[in-house]
Amino acid sequence: MAEIQSPLPGVFYRRPSPDKDPFVQDGERVEAGQVIGLIEVMKQFSEVQAESAGTLEGFRIDDGDMVHPGDVIAVVAES
Repeated sequence: MAEIQSPLPGVFYRRPSPDKDPFVQDGERVEAGQVIGLIEVMKQFSEVQAESAGTLEGFRIDDGDMVHPGDVIAVVAES
């Protein structure tokens, strides 16, 4: 299992915009470097990427929640 951690503080979003589908759903395959969400800090958005390939086991942070550096955002079962 690989944990995807927040690199910075801010608000976590699972979608590129409110009217779009999430970047990835629980149970879907992700590739290393694939964007799984965004963190907003003072109107600046930073991508959160999977560090390894595998299956997204689940998010540990809800859409719109505050995150802090080191918080676990999601877990990937590496393959």
